[in-house]
Amino acid sequence: MKLSVHDAAGKEVETIDVDDAVFGIVPHVPVVHQALLATMANKRVGSATTKTRGQVHGSTRKIRRQKGNGTSRQGSIGAPQHRHGGVVFGPHARSYAKDLPRKMRRLAIRSLLSAKAADGSLRIVKDLGVTTPNTKAMSGVLKALGFERSVLVVTAASDSAVRSSVSNLLKVNVIPAAYLNVGDMLAAQGLLMTVDAVRGAEAMWGGERAAKKRAVKVEA
Repeated sequence: MKLSVHDAAGKEVETIDVDDAVFGIVPHVPVVHQALLATMANKRVGSATTKTRGQVHGSTRKIRRQKGNGTSRQGSIGAPQHRHGGVVFGPHARSYAKDLPRKMRRLAIRSLLSAKAADGSLRIVKDLGVTTPNTKAMSGVLKALGFERSVLVVTAASDSAVRSSVSNLLKVNVIPAAYLNVGDMLAAQGLLMTVDAVRGAEAMWGGERAAKKRAVKVEA
């Protein structure tokens, strides 16, 4: 399939062929949902913890004799019914991490890229035109391309100038193509990719174009 390429001023300058297996598939919504749940679960710290009656500080001596006082039977001062006693079924530190098969992770990324391309929220720019940190210039690029809400800027590699340029822009995030993930793409209304980032995504997330490149490298 073909996608339009714009310059930093928002003008369409050319079209490029992109891999249908990455930008032209029918989105698989259930897999995207599972990938999002895994992403959210992996962000959980899981550090909440409580102490049981055997872990609280204090004496374990029986506080009074079992019978003869006309009162209730009690054990140590660390029992749950006492103030500062242990907790019966409280939380304990654990991992919430979830793992997805590689094919499902790749399908989720391709599904979102295809969905963004289909609904028009994906913009491809030939060059961002930002070589030094410049928030005003980066804001102008986003406005020229028609982005009014949250935007995820995808570059081919880590770019400190672009990262510094968007650091003061509200709801604008930047990420290298190799680190594309379901959480960031779903959190952003718009997706802005450079041409090099598109090629990097094709090579990373598979398809015919990536297979041809690998075949050429093997022959060489």
